[in-house]
Amino acid sequence: MKAKAGGKFRVLVADPVSEVGLDLLRRDPRFEVVIRLKMAPADLKVALADADALVVRSETRVTAEVIPVNGRLKVVGRAGVGID
Repeated sequence: MKAKAGGKFRVLVADPVSEVGLDLLRRDPRFEVVIRLKMAPADLKVALADADALVVRSETRVTAEVIPVNGRLKVVGRAGVGID
């Protein structure tokens, strides 16, 4: 995975996750961590346009409609266990 111009991967965190995990990402100089909680689907789609990664739990629904067709998004990670 190559970083965007400027050298950092933008990681969008869309749901509350552990501060321990966020600190691990923040300490890595390759990552720019952006936290935006409780976004409407239209806002999520806009925010994903320049994100390399998305981290969610169970509040944010990641559907085909919110993933930009020509965006930079490479990975969606869901923190949690169980089924829903």
